Amino acid sequence: MATLLYRIGVGAARRAWLVITGWLVVLGLAAGAFLMFGGTLASSFSIPGTETDRVGSALEEELGTSGATANVVFHTEDGAPLDDAQRQGISDALARVAELDGVERVVDPFVTVEEMTLQAEDLAAQLAENETSTTALTTSRDQLQSALAQASAPGADPGAPGGDPATDVDSLTTQLTEVETQLAGLAVQADQLTLGQELMSFASEIRTVSQDESTAIGIVSFEQDAMTVGQDLKDAIMTTLDADAPDGVAVEFSSQLAASVDGIVGPGEIVGLVVAALVLLLMFRAVLPALVPVVSSLVGVGVGVAGAMALSGVVEMSSVTPVLGLMLGLAVGIDYSLFIVNRHRTQVRAGMDVRESIGLANGTAGNAVVFAGATVLVALLALNVSGIGFLGLMGTVGAACVLIAVLVAITLTPALLGLVGVRVLRRSERGAAPVAHAAPAPMRTSRAVTSIVGGVALLAVMAVPALEMRLGLPDGATESADSTQYRAYALTAEQFGAGQNGALLVTASLDEPLEELDVLPTQVAIAQAITDAGDVVAVAPIGISDDADFLAFQVVPADGPSSESTEALVHDLRALDVLDTGSTLGVAGFASGNIDISERLGETLPLYLVVVVGLSLVILVVVFRSLVLPVLATAGFVLSLLAALGATTAVFQWGWLGSVFGVNEPGPLLSFAPLIITGVLFGLAMDYQLFLGSAMRETYAHGASARAAVSAGRHQSRAVVIAAASIMVAVFGGFTFSHLTMIRPLGFGLAVGVLVDAFVVRLLLVSAAMHLVGERVWWLPRWLDRLLPNVDVEGAALERAHPLPSSPEVAD
Repeated sequence: MATLLYRIGVGAARRAWLVITGWLVVLGLAAGAFLMFGGTLASSFSIPGTETDRVGSALEEELGTSGATANVVFHTEDGAPLDDAQRQGISDALARVAELDGVERVVDPFVTVEEMTLQAEDLAAQLAENETSTTALTTSRDQLQSALAQASAPGADPGAPGGDPATDVDSLTTQLTEVETQLAGLAVQADQLTLGQELMSFASEIRTVSQDESTAIGIVSFEQDAMTVGQDLKDAIMTTLDADAPDGVAVEFSSQLAASVDGIVGPGEIVGLVVAALVLLLMFRAVLPALVPVVSSLVGVGVGVAGAMALSGVVEMSSVTPVLGLMLGLAVGIDYSLFIVNRHRTQVRAGMDVRESIGLANGTAGNAVVFAGATVLVALLALNVSGIGFLGLMGTVGAACVLIAVLVAITLTPALLGLVGVRVLRRSERGAAPVAHAAPAPMRTSRAVTSIVGGVALLAVMAVPALEMRLGLPDGATESADSTQYRAYALTAEQFGAGQNGALLVTASLDEPLEELDVLPTQVAIAQAITDAGDVVAVAPIGISDDADFLAFQVVPADGPSSESTEALVHDLRALDVLDTGSTLGVAGFASGNIDISERLGETLPLYLVVVVGLSLVILVVVFRSLVLPVLATAGFVLSLLAALGATTAVFQWGWLGSVFGVNEPGPLLSFAPLIITGVLFGLAMDYQLFLGSAMRETYAHGASARAAVSAGRHQSRAVVIAAASIMVAVFGGFTFSHLTMIRPLGFGLAVGVLVDAFVVRLLLVSAAMHLVGERVWWLPRWLDRLLPNVDVEGAALERAHPLPSSPEVAD
């Protein structure tokens, strides 16, 4: 591999413009494919096979309701009640929205209030009429019973009307039977009307107009589900409502409408890239070598992200997917190119010919880059073992971007270095004699012990919040305080209750169809049972199947969709046997979907860790030809991961430093954040371990003692590892302030993870542990040593064939 990479490096440097032109053509083709075939990115997630998915399918099959819904909040700018003109203007605007292609229907808040009022008045009027009729018929029945008793008494007057006493008795009996039948019917009607009123009382807290009448909620129902509703339709709805909003009325849109996924690069990402460029400039103190990694990464990430988004027209792709590719492509692209550039500069400074140095740097540092990239690829592709479609796609796209970053690093970087030539060094460095650095002494054992105790204690404290980590998906509360999504969420919670932001859909499948008179009693019984479950504000029936064996209800919980009480309510409802028949309730909705997705992802994490760690351990054993070092490296990663998850939980769930990181309302951690952070951080941690361990292994192979090799390898590689980690932290930190709220915890978790892993775990803890272990750190059974291939990740054989001018081999 090293020899092949050497030839690639020399060839790329010799035909620099051909390589550069080739990559620009590939970039153009990827961009063209995106413009021609790119589709819509989704802001929602779904996992087939979950309970929410099953209930949603049942709702579609039984009631024909499958489309997504979105809320629109109208409120007066001065807080005054909506006047008649404003109400009419809102109704007209919603009516125009209903005419848009893709909109199934809209719910006019004022029509809903009027219908509910009329329905209540109609029930009351029918009950009053029923009572009047019952009273009149009861009086008539009493009179008929009295007359019948007289007619049937012995010695009754035969001259009574009809002339025949028997006939009179028959007539009175017939009339009495008819009256009693009517009374029985009225009694049944009264029971049904009373049940209707009771059922309405359960829904009395569901409002579409606030009590102070300053705010109203309109609902837009789509023909398609949330994953397939196009952004063009959402934009058309928002444009229509903004343009037609009455004077004095502001319109706010829920995250189902306004969570735009257009533009994956924001100010935060650009700032992170600028900081990374400044780190390179400070490291090299020259513009051209600092630009090479930046240009390489931009080309690579452009090809990767544009290529991924070109597929968004044929696969359902969430907005986070290309952003993850962008984040990883930038970070590893800069780092991988940096390792090669840094090695090249060192060799040129030692007097090596530029092209020869490019080839050697590509064969040594580039060889390490290939194996480092392999660990990241394994970690990302392993996301497919989760069986979760959108998560596997994230991993695949991220892996593709990392693979492209590796290819760019070993081809485009040498080409750019070929054009830069000797200007890769500062003027003062060109022609200067190489500076010899004395080998550092091994660290003291007492210092190694102190480092381990202090480092582990620090990371353990950082990891404590992870013990209370909750998982969920973002809602309007997590958006920026100045966004329309957040204002819509806050207004709804303030005026209608927090639960209105995450109403549940509850279904009951019955063993047998209901008789007509049994429908209302059954609905009331179910509504009562749901209310008795606790933390429920309102229950309203929303549908019944044609054969009356499937009932659906809207349930408004007491708290928001991400609250612990709502999560507990979902589980309680699913375990409820409301009719004592053994059949349970089904629960769907935004909050329910969040819970199902989070639980499925949580169940996947242990399997994912086993696969990633197992495969990566194999790679590390092959690379380092040691069993002890991979174990130490993996143990250090676990500490880094727990610290990263703990810090992320403290900020995004507990709200610590929330104002700094734009956390308005603390809530559950992004459900797939632990998996993504685990995979990416493991790959990157092994990258740094690979570069540090390779230098240590190389020194040890040249005859140094194990402890001396640890200090020498760390001293030799720490500058580039510190720079690479700083660049990673800058790039990931930029995504912490992304305009896409879902990407923020990912950026923060990865930034913290890389920070502690590089500076605390790799440069401190693992190095100290290797010092304590001593010679045994490179132990490998002989039988295994014979079986393993010699990958020569350090490129030692290549270095012997192409020694530096100042090396002992050349002097001899």
